[in-house]
Amino acid sequence: MAQKQIDWSNLGFGYIKTDKRFVATYKDGQWSEGKLVEDETIVLHESACVLQYAQTVFEGLKAYRTKDGEIVCFRPDLNAARMAESCRRMRMPVFPEDKFVEAVIETVKANADWVPPYGSGASLYIRPYLFGSDAVIGVKPATEYQFRIFVTPVGPYFKGGVRPLTLRISDYDRAAPNGTGHIKAGLNYAMSLYAIVDAHEQGYDENLYPDSKTRSYVEETGGANVLFVTKDQKVVTPKSDTILPSITRRSLMTVASDYLGLATEERKIPLTELEEFAECGLCGTAAVISPVGRIVDHGKEITYGMEKMGPVTEKLYNTLRSIQMCEIPAPEGWICKIL
Repeated sequence: MAQKQIDWSNLGFGYIKTDKRFVATYKDGQWSEGKLVEDETIVLHESACVLQYAQTVFEGLKAYRTKDGEIVCFRPDLNAARMAESCRRMRMPVFPEDKFVEAVIETVKANADWVPPYGSGASLYIRPYLFGSDAVIGVKPATEYQFRIFVTPVGPYFKGGVRPLTLRISDYDRAAPNGTGHIKAGLNYAMSLYAIVDAHEQGYDENLYPDSKTRSYVEETGGANVLFVTKDQKVVTPKSDTILPSITRRSLMTVASDYLGLATEERKIPLTELEEFAECGLCGTAAVISPVGRIVDHGKEITYGMEKMGPVTEKLYNTLRSIQMCEIPAPEGWICKIL
């Protein structure tokens, strides 16, 4: 076994086939043990529930190679718990949380040669997903499912350095009140595609969605939670029942309070308060924090700095990345050693 010969420094953020992927099936009320396979293709009935009624959920996390040569991943137990909640909301059978973590470990071990070297800025992206696979015509849940995991090496999200993003306040809704905004279902992302393409065509990087009920409070973007830093360096995140509970965002709030000694707060944030903050960032698995330089609210511009990441945001980013790479001690349970 030897590390793959790849130009890691020029690796993009896209799919590359690796050696093995994990597959488990649900039938007659129980999950199979699951196994590793080489074939990356999936054969489905033309009336499979996932194709007709979008009954599918997914997760995303990463594995890293540390300075000491170990391979670790970050808080997979929280991904397992979030997928379980997504499954319950979508009337899908829960893949056992302990088996989820075991499957992640098994899949990464089987593809250890694809984990990028320490210091390359690259990582191994891990995509667990679960979907209804049997034929369904009437609108109802499937009775058979597949749980799968594939992995692929990805380069740093910001190639060529960090560039602060420009967001617009969207006129579209991301999630309905009492809907599915708090789970990681494929349908939520499908609903955002029209709006994100439209934003790009209008010169914006992303949409910032207000709450759908009153359209007066900040929620999140199409693919990331948002955080703010006040002028007195308090880290603030929006509170809402229709926001996806980002693992990165929750981890950053712990970093802010326990590592940086900053005050933190999760609360409703009125759109009218946006101009009072000193910094803004989007948080998620892919980039950890993407700095936001400007928010445009129907012609009104709110600027946080378009040249670089803000000082508090940068400290949050560097500290969490150091924890993920095992360069500084992590809170108990945050790092899962694989090899």
